[in-house]
Amino acid sequence: MIKFSKHELMKKLIRFVLNHIPRPWLIRLSQVFMKFSAFFYRGDNVECPVCGGRFRKFMPYGYNIVRENALCPKCLALERHRLLWLYFMSRTGIFTEQLKVLHVAPEQCFHQRFRRLKNLTYVTADLESPLADVKLDVQQMPFGNDEFDVVICNHVLEHVPDDRKAMAEIYRVLRPGGYAILQVPLDYSAATTYEDASITDPAEREKHFRQKDHYRMYGRDYLERLKGAGFQIREHNFLDTLSSEERTRYQLPAMEYMYGYYKDSNV
Repeated sequence: MIKFSKHELMKKLIRFVLNHIPRPWLIRLSQVFMKFSAFFYRGDNVECPVCGGRFRKFMPYGYNIVRENALCPKCLALERHRLLWLYFMSRTGIFTEQLKVLHVAPEQCFHQRFRRLKNLTYVTADLESPLADVKLDVQQMPFGNDEFDVVICNHVLEHVPDDRKAMAEIYRVLRPGGYAILQVPLDYSAATTYEDASITDPAEREKHFRQKDHYRMYGRDYLERLKGAGFQIREHNFLDTLSSEERTRYQLPAMEYMYGYYKDSNV
Protein backbone atom coordinates (compact mmCIF):
# COMPACT_ATOMS: atom_id res chain seq x y z
CA MET A 1 0.00 0.00 0.00
CA ILE A 2 1.35 3.43 -1.02
CA LYS A 3 1.38 5.97 1.80
CA PHE A 4 1.50 9.71 1.26
CA SER A 5 2.65 12.35 3.74
CA LYS A 6 0.26 15.14 4.69
CA HIS A 7 2.31 17.47 2.51
CA GLU A 8 2.02 15.20 -0.52
CA LEU A 9 -1.71 14.85 0.06
CA MET A 10 -2.00 18.65 0.21
CA LYS A 11 -0.19 18.97 -3.13
CA LYS A 12 -2.47 16.38 -4.73
CA LEU A 13 -5.53 18.16 -3.36
CA ILE A 14 -4.35 21.53 -4.69
CA ARG A 15 -3.70 20.05 -8.14
CA PHE A 16 -7.13 18.40 -8.17
CA VAL A 17 -8.98 21.54 -7.05
CA LEU A 18 -7.25 23.80 -9.60
CA ASN A 19 -7.91 21.41 -12.46
CA HIS A 20 -11.49 20.42 -11.67
CA ILE A 21 -13.29 23.38 -10.07
CA PRO A 22 -14.33 26.17 -12.47
CA ARG A 23 -12.51 29.46 -11.98
CA PRO A 24 -15.57 31.51 -10.83
CA TRP A 25 -16.21 28.96 -8.07
CA LEU A 26 -12.55 28.91 -7.10
CA ILE A 27 -12.69 32.66 -6.58
CA ARG A 28 -15.83 32.42 -4.43
CA LEU A 29 -14.56 29.49 -2.35
CA SER A 30 -11.21 31.15 -1.74
CA GLN A 31 -12.92 33.86 0.31
CA VAL A 32 -13.77 31.20 2.90
CA PHE A 33 -10.38 29.50 2.55
CA MET A 34 -8.42 32.68 3.33
CA LYS A 35 -10.17 33.07 6.69
CA PHE A 36 -8.50 29.93 8.01
CA SER A 37 -5.36 29.19 6.01
CA ALA A 38 -3.19 32.03 7.39
CA PHE A 39 -3.60 30.68 10.92
CA PHE A 40 -2.12 27.28 10.03
CA TYR A 41 0.92 28.83 8.32
CA ARG A 42 1.72 31.47 10.93
CA GLY A 43 5.42 32.11 11.51
CA ASP A 44 8.16 34.52 10.43
CA ASN A 45 10.33 32.82 7.78
CA VAL A 46 8.69 34.44 4.75
CA GLU A 47 6.74 37.65 4.16
CA CYS A 48 4.19 38.73 1.59
CA PRO A 49 4.75 42.36 0.49
CA VAL A 50 1.18 42.55 -0.86
CA CYS A 51 -0.71 41.91 2.39
CA GLY A 52 2.14 42.17 4.91
CA GLY A 53 1.48 38.66 6.20
CA ARG A 54 4.34 36.67 7.76
CA PHE A 55 4.43 32.88 7.72
CA ARG A 56 6.65 29.88 8.38
CA LYS A 57 6.33 29.23 4.64
CA PHE A 58 4.00 29.88 1.74
CA MET A 59 1.60 27.22 0.49
CA PRO A 60 2.33 24.91 -2.47
CA TYR A 61 0.58 25.74 -5.75
CA GLY A 62 0.39 24.57 -9.35
CA TYR A 63 -1.98 23.19 -11.98
CA ASN A 64 0.51 20.62 -13.23
CA ILE A 65 3.81 20.78 -11.38
CA VAL A 66 3.07 21.93 -7.83
CA ARG A 67 5.63 24.51 -6.68
CA GLU A 68 6.75 24.80 -3.07
CA ASN A 69 6.59 28.10 -1.18
CA ALA A 70 4.33 29.71 -3.79
CA LEU A 71 0.90 30.87 -2.53
CA CYS A 72 0.33 33.40 0.25
CA PRO A 73 -2.26 31.84 2.60
CA LYS A 74 -3.61 35.26 3.57
CA CYS A 75 -4.12 37.08 0.24
CA LEU A 76 -3.37 34.35 -2.36
CA ALA A 77 -0.47 36.24 -3.95
CA LEU A 78 1.88 34.04 -5.98
CA GLU A 79 5.58 34.62 -6.67
CA ARG A 80 4.83 36.77 -9.72
CA HIS A 81 2.26 38.86 -7.81
CA ARG A 82 4.70 39.60 -5.01
CA LEU A 83 7.31 40.70 -7.55
CA LEU A 84 4.78 42.82 -9.42
CA TRP A 85 3.65 44.52 -6.21
CA LEU A 86 7.25 45.48 -5.44
CA TYR A 87 7.55 46.77 -9.03
CA PHE A 88 4.39 48.87 -8.61
CA MET A 89 5.78 50.33 -5.39
CA SER A 90 9.25 51.05 -6.75
CA ARG A 91 8.76 51.99 -10.41
CA THR A 92 5.23 53.37 -10.87
CA GLY A 93 2.96 56.05 -9.46
CA ILE A 94 -0.05 53.77 -9.17
CA PHE A 95 -0.40 54.43 -5.42
CA THR A 96 -0.19 58.23 -5.65
CA GLU A 97 -1.07 59.54 -9.13
CA GLN A 98 -4.57 60.25 -10.42
CA LEU A 99 -4.99 57.39 -12.90
CA LYS A 100 -7.74 55.54 -14.70
CA VAL A 101 -6.86 51.85 -14.55
CA LEU A 102 -8.31 48.89 -16.45
CA HIS A 103 -7.58 45.57 -14.75
CA VAL A 104 -8.33 42.58 -16.97
CA ALA A 105 -8.81 39.28 -15.07
CA PRO A 106 -8.22 40.99 -11.70
CA GLU A 107 -6.16 38.96 -9.24
CA GLN A 108 -7.75 38.61 -5.83
CA CYS A 109 -4.60 39.73 -4.04
CA PHE A 110 -4.72 43.08 -5.89
CA HIS A 111 -8.43 43.66 -6.41
CA GLN A 112 -9.58 45.13 -3.08
CA ARG A 113 -6.28 46.91 -2.48
CA PHE A 114 -6.57 48.83 -5.75
CA ARG A 115 -10.30 49.37 -5.18
CA ARG A 116 -9.54 51.20 -1.93
CA LEU A 117 -7.09 53.66 -3.52
CA LYS A 118 -8.81 57.05 -3.79
CA ASN A 119 -6.40 58.23 -6.49
CA LEU A 120 -7.55 55.52 -8.94
CA THR A 121 -10.57 55.24 -11.17
CA TYR A 122 -10.46 51.48 -11.13
CA VAL A 123 -12.33 49.30 -13.65
CA THR A 124 -12.17 45.50 -13.59
CA ALA A 125 -13.04 43.29 -16.55
CA ASP A 126 -13.24 39.60 -17.37
CA LEU A 127 -15.30 37.07 -19.30
CA GLU A 128 -16.49 35.20 -16.21
CA SER A 129 -14.86 36.39 -12.97
CA PRO A 130 -17.25 37.51 -10.20
CA LEU A 131 -14.73 40.28 -9.46
CA ALA A 132 -15.34 41.95 -12.85
CA ASP A 133 -17.25 45.23 -13.20
CA VAL A 134 -17.50 44.65 -16.95
CA LYS A 135 -17.93 41.30 -18.69
CA LEU A 136 -15.85 41.37 -21.87
CA ASP A 137 -13.61 39.57 -24.33
CA VAL A 138 -10.18 41.23 -24.35
CA GLN A 139 -10.06 40.64 -28.12
CA GLN A 140 -12.95 43.13 -28.56
CA MET A 141 -13.38 45.56 -25.69
CA PRO A 142 -16.35 47.95 -25.31
CA PHE A 143 -14.22 50.97 -24.47
CA GLY A 144 -13.32 54.06 -26.44
CA ASN A 145 -9.89 54.88 -27.83
CA ASP A 146 -7.31 56.39 -25.44
CA GLU A 147 -9.47 55.78 -22.34
CA PHE A 148 -7.05 54.38 -19.72
CA ASP A 149 -3.74 55.50 -18.24
CA VAL A 150 -2.84 51.95 -17.19
CA VAL A 151 -3.96 48.51 -18.34
CA ILE A 152 -3.09 45.49 -16.18
CA CYS A 153 -3.52 42.23 -18.06
CA ASN A 154 -1.31 39.81 -16.18
CA HIS A 155 -0.98 36.16 -17.33
CA VAL A 156 -3.98 36.49 -19.64
CA LEU A 157 -2.71 36.54 -23.23
CA GLU A 158 -1.69 32.86 -23.20
CA HIS A 159 -5.41 32.06 -22.66
CA VAL A 160 -6.57 34.14 -25.66
CA PRO A 161 -7.14 32.54 -29.10
CA ASP A 162 -5.95 35.63 -31.03
CA ASP A 163 -3.39 37.28 -28.79
CA ARG A 164 -2.32 39.81 -31.45
CA LYS A 165 -5.90 41.08 -31.64
CA ALA A 166 -5.96 41.40 -27.85
CA MET A 167 -2.64 43.29 -27.86
CA ALA A 168 -4.02 45.71 -30.47
CA GLU A 169 -7.13 46.28 -28.33
CA ILE A 170 -5.08 46.99 -25.22
CA TYR A 171 -2.98 49.46 -27.20
CA ARG A 172 -6.12 51.10 -28.58
CA VAL A 173 -7.72 51.79 -25.18
CA LEU A 174 -4.47 53.13 -23.66
CA ARG A 175 -3.98 56.88 -23.62
CA PRO A 176 -0.83 58.24 -25.26
CA GLY A 177 1.88 58.10 -22.59
CA GLY A 178 0.07 55.30 -20.78
CA TYR A 179 1.52 51.90 -20.01
CA ALA A 180 0.42 48.28 -19.73
CA ILE A 181 1.43 45.38 -17.48
CA LEU A 182 1.39 42.35 -19.77
CA GLN A 183 3.32 39.56 -18.04
CA VAL A 184 2.97 36.04 -19.48
CA PRO A 185 4.53 32.63 -18.85
CA LEU A 186 7.67 32.78 -20.96
CA ASP A 187 10.17 30.11 -21.96
CA TYR A 188 13.41 32.11 -21.95
CA SER A 189 15.25 29.21 -23.62
CA ALA A 190 12.99 29.36 -26.72
CA ALA A 191 13.66 31.94 -29.44
CA THR A 192 10.12 31.74 -30.83
CA THR A 193 6.63 31.25 -29.46
CA TYR A 194 5.25 27.74 -29.84
CA GLU A 195 1.59 27.48 -30.84
CA ASP A 196 -0.46 25.03 -32.84
CA ALA A 197 -4.17 25.70 -33.43
CA SER A 198 -4.77 22.04 -34.27
CA ILE A 199 -4.07 21.09 -30.64
CA THR A 200 -7.50 21.35 -29.01
CA ASP A 201 -7.61 18.44 -26.58
CA PRO A 202 -7.12 19.76 -23.01
CA ALA A 203 -4.70 16.98 -22.07
CA GLU A 204 -2.60 17.67 -25.18
CA ARG A 205 -2.64 21.39 -24.51
CA GLU A 206 -1.34 20.75 -21.01
CA LYS A 207 1.42 18.59 -22.46
CA HIS A 208 2.43 21.15 -25.10
CA PHE A 209 1.63 24.49 -23.43
CA ARG A 210 1.87 23.61 -19.68
CA GLN A 211 -1.84 24.16 -18.97
CA LYS A 212 -5.05 22.84 -20.52
CA ASP A 213 -6.50 26.32 -21.16
CA HIS A 214 -3.35 27.77 -22.77
CA TYR A 215 -3.13 28.41 -26.51
CA ARG A 216 0.63 28.86 -26.72
CA MET A 217 3.98 28.89 -24.93
CA TYR A 218 5.69 32.23 -25.42
CA GLY A 219 9.32 32.47 -26.40
CA ARG A 220 11.71 35.41 -26.53
CA ASP A 221 9.86 36.82 -29.58
CA TYR A 222 7.02 37.88 -27.27
CA LEU A 223 8.37 41.44 -27.29
CA GLU A 224 8.26 41.53 -31.09
CA ARG A 225 4.56 40.65 -31.00
CA LEU A 226 3.92 43.61 -28.71
CA LYS A 227 6.01 45.93 -30.87
CA GLY A 228 3.85 44.80 -33.78
CA ALA A 229 0.80 46.13 -31.90
CA GLY A 230 2.52 49.52 -31.56
CA PHE A 231 3.99 49.35 -28.05
CA GLN A 232 7.24 51.09 -27.17
CA ILE A 233 9.15 48.77 -24.84
CA ARG A 234 11.53 49.70 -22.06
CA GLU A 235 13.50 46.68 -20.95
CA HIS A 236 15.11 46.09 -17.60
CA ASN A 237 15.35 43.25 -15.13
CA PHE A 238 13.72 44.62 -11.99
CA LEU A 239 14.51 41.36 -10.21
CA ASP A 240 18.23 42.21 -10.46
CA THR A 241 17.68 45.32 -8.34
CA LEU A 242 16.53 43.21 -5.37
CA SER A 243 18.89 41.59 -2.90
CA SER A 244 19.19 37.85 -2.40
CA GLU A 245 17.73 38.38 1.09
CA GLU A 246 14.64 40.05 -0.40
CA ARG A 247 14.23 37.32 -3.00
CA THR A 248 14.31 34.68 -0.28
CA ARG A 249 12.18 36.58 2.23
CA TYR A 250 9.46 37.26 -0.34
CA GLN A 251 9.97 33.99 -2.26
CA LEU A 252 10.15 35.69 -5.67
CA PRO A 253 10.45 33.99 -9.08
CA ALA A 254 13.90 32.70 -10.02
CA MET A 255 13.57 34.55 -13.35
CA GLU A 256 10.96 37.10 -14.41
CA TYR A 257 11.79 40.07 -16.62
CA MET A 258 9.61 43.13 -16.04
CA TYR A 259 9.05 45.28 -19.12
CA GLY A 260 7.36 48.63 -19.52
CA TYR A 261 4.93 48.57 -22.47
CA TYR A 262 4.13 52.17 -23.37
CA LYS A 263 1.90 53.92 -25.85
CA ASP A 264 4.04 56.64 -27.41
CA SER A 265 2.72 60.08 -26.51
CA ASN A 266 3.68 61.25 -30.01
CA VAL A 267 1.38 58.72 -31.70
